[in-house]
Amino acid sequence: MQKIREGVYEIPKEGEMRVPARIYASEKILGKIEQEAFQQLKNSAVLPGIQKYAIGMPDMHTGYGPPIGGVGAFEKETGVISPGFVGFDISCSVRLIRTNLEAKEIKPKLKELIEVLFELIPAGVGEKGKIRLGKDELGELFASGAAYSVKKGYGWKTDLERTEENGKMKNANPAKVSEKAFQRGLNQSGTLGSGNHFLEIQEVKEIFDSETAKKFGLFKGQAVIMLHSGSRGAGHQIATDYIDKMLQAMEKYKIKVPDRQLACTPINSEEGQDYLQAMNCGVNYALANHQAMTHWTREGFEKVFKQKAEDLGMNVVYTVCHNIAKLEKHEINGKQKELLVHRKGATRAMPAGRTENPKVYITTGHPVIIPGSMGTSSYVLVGTETALKETFASVCHGAGRAMSRHAAMQRKRGEEVKKELELKGQVVKGASWEGLAEEAPEAYKDIDEVIAAVELSGLCKKISRHFPMAVMKG
Repeated sequence: MQKIREGVYEIPKEGEMRVPARIYASEKILGKIEQEAFQQLKNSAVLPGIQKYAIGMPDMHTGYGPPIGGVGAFEKETGVISPGFVGFDISCSVRLIRTNLEAKEIKPKLKELIEVLFELIPAGVGEKGKIRLGKDELGELFASGAAYSVKKGYGWKTDLERTEENGKMKNANPAKVSEKAFQRGLNQSGTLGSGNHFLEIQEVKEIFDSETAKKFGLFKGQAVIMLHSGSRGAGHQIATDYIDKMLQAMEKYKIKVPDRQLACTPINSEEGQDYLQAMNCGVNYALANHQAMTHWTREGFEKVFKQKAEDLGMNVVYTVCHNIAKLEKHEINGKQKELLVHRKGATRAMPAGRTENPKVYITTGHPVIIPGSMGTSSYVLVGTETALKETFASVCHGAGRAMSRHAAMQRKRGEEVKKELELKGQVVKGASWEGLAEEAPEAYKDIDEVIAAVELSGLCKKISRHFPMAVMKG
């Protein structure tokens, strides 16, 4: 591994690698990344049509096929599309909702508030939602995304303006989604899920850039809500279906990969286009999911504070995906090219001036929302021109696991995790003790170190740091 500059390391091209593997990390973080994750990044560099580098972020850890915390961009005409390079939780996303409330106003009501939210928002493994959809309705949701939810009364039109892709991936075709994925999606709309998904009520502890923070609607001492969820069983099934289809199709296209989970086909092949259209349905499912939970979050605050959500200033700051593949224009060797950028556990970070930004953020760049592990800090960042040039406008997506879920459960019981967090003054409500044990803070890398690494390498600027006051886990 060669050091390129502070915070940037490179594994030279070798064997069947088509490009080098590049890792954005500090020396401290580098030593905490498993060797298997480095190998998975090198494996990803073998995929046809990959441009510049296979990229690993400081939160990189072992996944299925490519590592979680990986980025790969593929030339539209000659490259491939890989479901494993998007991940099973298609469009796992983070949404930040602001309020006019100060943390000190909210603290006396935290226990009541989290209980109300837990009643309103279904959470947990396989949990069914309150929204009952027929197949035709789910097809409309797959095609329309968050706009479907807003039309049904779940949220405000302004929410769409502050959501990646305005809450809707256009090239979504429900006809490319299997019957099994439809069945799994029928009763999970508007659910939080399990694993690392959460709803947190946070205090804005630090502001690093007051001018940008003001444009985002953030101020020191403010109470905000962070929501982390994805496409649930529907997205998982779409990924499973198309990994299987691509494994069968690769021989036809004479593609060989070092790991079955890297299954891929040319972007412009029938299988590639079918997956892209189905994946976009999964993205839209996730965005509609966030929209329904945002509506119930506002209802919960209205019930506890006896004020309208509008009067409480509960506007969406932004919603950003971190498991997705998207066509974007980037510069390669001095020429603009259309690339399919795969982000698996990596967050888009378009800097100021890019047309992908909402109009309200065109002069700042969109908010890049990075959650920490349970009980630790979260951050809002903005991307830089360096990120645009080097990582296809991508940064990390969180802290990144430091140990497996099994290892975390062996180390500490859920009851202990809850007690330790409550001794720090936090309110914690989980759907299961196992879920709390799996998500113990020590199961993750240090989020402050991760953010320091992406800042050191020049990929982002810090805008604000938040700390949880109350945590709701699936």
